[in-house]
Order: sequence, then C-alpha cells, then structure tokens
Amino acid sequence: MANNGNNGEEYTLAECDTLIKKGNKEKDKANYVKALEYYTVAREMALSKNWDRQLFNSLFCTGFSYYSMFDYGEALHFFLDAYNIAVKNKWHEQELECLNNIANIYARQKMYEKAIEYYTKAYKGAKDKNIESHIWLPQMNLGYIYNRMNKPEKARPYLLESTKHLEGHFLASSKVLLIENDLLLGDVVKARKGAWDLYNNEPNAAEMGLDIFLWTIISKSYLKENNYSQAIVFAKRALNRNPDLEFKKNVFVLLSDIYEKSGSYKDALRFKDSILVTEHELTERNNGRVFENNRVKFEIQDYKNQIYVKEQKLASERRVFYAIIVIICATVIIIVLIFRQKKMIAECSRNIIELHLEKEKNYNLKLERKVTKALLEQERLNEEIENKNKKLSSRALYLSDRNEIIEEIVAYLSKKPKLAKDQTLVNHVNSLKAYLRTDNEWDNFIKHFEEVNQGFMSRLKELHQDLSVNDIRFIAYIYMGLSVKEIATVLNITLAASKKRKERLSAKMNISKEVDLYSYISSI
Repeated sequence: MANNGNNGEEYTLAECDTLIKKGNKEKDKANYVKALEYYTVAREMALSKNWDRQLFNSLFCTGFSYYSMFDYGEALHFFLDAYNIAVKNKWHEQELECLNNIANIYARQKMYEKAIEYYTKAYKGAKDKNIESHIWLPQMNLGYIYNRMNKPEKARPYLLESTKHLEGHFLASSKVLLIENDLLLGDVVKARKGAWDLYNNEPNAAEMGLDIFLWTIISKSYLKENNYSQAIVFAKRALNRNPDLEFKKNVFVLLSDIYEKSGSYKDALRFKDSILVTEHELTERNNGRVFENNRVKFEIQDYKNQIYVKEQKLASERRVFYAIIVIICATVIIIVLIFRQKKMIAECSRNIIELHLEKEKNYNLKLERKVTKALLEQERLNEEIENKNKKLSSRALYLSDRNEIIEEIVAYLSKKPKLAKDQTLVNHVNSLKAYLRTDNEWDNFIKHFEEVNQGFMSRLKELHQDLSVNDIRFIAYIYMGLSVKEIATVLNITLAASKKRKERLSAKMNISKEVDLYSYISSI
C-alpha cells in the first residue's frame, strides 16, 4: 500500500497533489492497482481536511481506474461521488466530464437508454453553459449509441455536427461512426469508399486502432452485397490486427455469419467455436480482474481500518462502554416489554377467541334460521305446486267425464231419426258437439301447466326435440301424477293403448327399462 510519508502526522496540500500525480502516472501505464493505492491515500487526506478539489480529483481518477478495470459498479459509485462534489462547488466542466463518463459506463453495459439520458444531460449542460469544448464529444457519443441501437436516422445529425468541430483522435472516431452510419442506412458503396478514403488519408489510422473498425465496415459492406470472399478477406484483416477480446469476439461473429450465409457451414461452426473460446477467455480475464479488484479493495479497506483504529482508539473504548450500558438498559426494557406484551397478547387472544366464538354462534343461529325458513318455503312451494297439479288433473278428469257424457248424449240422439227433424234439438246437439273440440282446452291446460311448473316444458323439448304434441300431453299428465288408467280416461283411449303409449314414449326418449318414466321426467 502506498504510504503518505507522514505516518499519521499532519500532511500538506502539496503532498496530497503529489499522491494524485503519482497515481496518474501509474494509471497511464495501466498499473491500475498501484494507482488506486495512491488515490485512496490522497482521498483520505482530502476527506480529513475538506479539500474538495483534491477529493474530486482522487474520486474521478479512482472511477476512471475502475472503469479501465471493467469494474463498472465501483466506477459508477466514484463518478457519482465526484459529480456531487462538482455540482456542489459549481465546477461546470468537471460536472460535464462526470456525466459523460457515467454515460460511458451505461454504454459499456449496453444500457443504451440510460446512456442517452446522461449523454444528453452532458450535451445540453455544455450548450446551456456555453462550454464549447464539452459540447461535441457527448454529441458524438449520442451518435454512437443510436448506431448501436440501429437507429441511424437519429444518429446522423449528431455525427454530422460533431465531425465539424472535433479534432485529432475524436475527429477520426467521429468519421468512423459516420461511415458506419452510411452502412446502417444501406448506402453500402458510400460506406466502403468512405472507409478506404479515411484509411488512406489518415496517417495515424493504424496507430489509433481505427483500421480495425474500417476493415470491419468494409467486410460488412461486402456481406450486404453477398460478396462473401471479399467480406472474409477484410474480416480476417481486422482479425490479424490482434484486437482486444471483445472486438475479436465481434469479428468471429461476423465471420461466422459470412460463412453461414455463403453455405460454408463447417467454417461457420469453426468460428462459432472460436466465439465460445473467446467468451471463455473474457470470463477468465474478468474473473482475474474481479480478484485483483477485490484484492485492492481489501488492501484499501485494511489501510482505512488501520487509520481508523489508530485515530479512534479512545473514542472507540468510550463507545464500547456506553454501548454496554445502553445494551444492558435496553435488554432490561426489552424483557419488561416482552412480558408485558405477552400478557397483553394473551388477553387479546382470549378476547378475540371469545368474540370469535360468539360471532360464530350467532352466525350459526342465523344460518340455521335461514335454512329452516328456506326449507319451509320450499315445502310450501312444493305443496302449492302439488295442489295446483291436483287441480289441473281434476280439471282434466272433469273435462274427460264431461266429454264422455256429451258423446253418449250425442250418440243417443243421433240414433233417433225423428229427433233430427226438430231444428231446436239439432242446434242443441251441435252446441254439445262444440264442447268436444279440445284444442282450446288443451291450450288453456298447457298455459296453466307452465304457470305451475315453470320451465319444465322448455327443458323437456330441449332434451327431446322429436316429441310430438300428443307425446308432450301424455308426459304432462304423467308429471301431474295421473295413473295410466286416468290418462286413458282423459285421452279417451283404452287402458291397453295408454300402457302401450307409455312404453313407446320410454323407448322414444331412450329411457332404460329399469327406470320408471315418472321418475325420469320428475328429475328434469
């Protein structure tokens, strides 16, 4: 662990700045672990002395180191802390740098909506505060994100504008993104020409690592034209530049797609295997960095603990003493409260049980009354239906007897020729014959039957649609409880015919011989 050189004595602002500079040198050499050690010591100094500028620098550089070590969670934490200090002190440029780096973290993690949010904040903040040097980089980054989201129409205005103002490496990067944008918009020839022009006109393309992106764009342009051989050539050219593992994996994916579309499935599978190997290497690399990050965090925490123990020993002892007293008092209070609470709970439980039993008892009594009332009502309705059915059957028998008597009278008078000459008597005979017409009587009967036995006829017809009017009439008499003999009398047929009709109806309705017809229709 880096030492501040004072061993707990007073330190100066210059010493704190020196530690940050040492950390920056180690960071530039990619020796992030050593850099973090210097930044941590500087941060502790700045915190103890309330040096906001040094605290900001140490936090920002720590965040950048973790970002370079792919520990994005820690990087985000430190960038946010640095951002809050910049906002508090109204350091607008530093505030914008933090926003841009926070957006970079979200972009790396492919959380593009969040990246857009923070790039937009940085871009608008720079425009509102007229800090021109910080306007164009977030603008270019917005174009990059929209390219990644395959929204080239949204990306293009940002890329065109940023290309006008950026310089050096950032300008070259913006041009690459603009060429990629041409490809995404479907202008294949323009994209390929732009890639070649930039490669030929940019002397430091290879040194800046831009040639890898340009070969990839050219390869993709040939792939879109189904020129698989050229697509393979330039994809392999990008691969031969030995890019980092992330980019190498993307090139393997591109080569796998090219071979698959060209029908070379064996080669496609070979590169899919390469993708898996690269992903494994990435995992191992990340695991190694996680271990290294954790080791650094452990050492940093250990250093903090040493300082804390050294500076806070007496205060800690006092806190322990007070804590013991508080714990004893709290324990006594808790025990008293527990016993009191248990007593209250027991009383409440007893009251609740009593109330519950009383409520359940009252509920059961109400339920019993409702059931009794319902049963009585059901019994009353059944008796009412039975009485009405008896009246209907009595009327049916009455009509049958009346018709029988009328028929006998008409038959008797018809055998007396002398009486046929008596016009008055003939009119009376015709009146008697009119009473024998049963259609209206049957209609009235059905109407009253339906009123008494609501829905029965509908259910019967729904179950047995092939029943005739006479069948339904016969079934209605059975449902009312008339015997076969009584039905024979009502219908003016013989007893044998009545029995035969009953058997025929059972067969027509597919009723088993073991089931009585009356029992069946009563269940409908």
